[in-house]
Amino acid sequence: MLFTITAKHIEIGQAVRSYAEKKTAKLPRYYDRINRVEVILDGDKNGNVSIEIIARAEHNKVFVVKETQENPYKCIDVAVPKLERQLRKIKGKEHEDKRPEIA
Repeated sequence: MLFTITAKHIEIGQAVRSYAEKKTAKLPRYYDRINRVEVILDGDKNGNVSIEIIARAEHNKVFVVKETQENPYKCIDVAVPKLERQLRKIKGKEHEDKRPEIA
């Protein structure tokens, strides 16, 4: 899985980078077709941090989560479970589609 992190209007340290990578590394556990994860951090004038996590999977499936908090760690902690819910939902739908209907 390819991981990229980008920061706009904010400087992020190695600790935030490794924390984001550690949290998003668990995403293939919920949907094994993920091949790329992008994390975009954006700072604003008020000191808030916005995060956007984009998970790309096979067959051009894209999952996007956005979150704004005052701390980048909190943003990551809130955004990753949202993305996990999306992945679990699509995995469940695909699993149901494969099951034959019982007449």
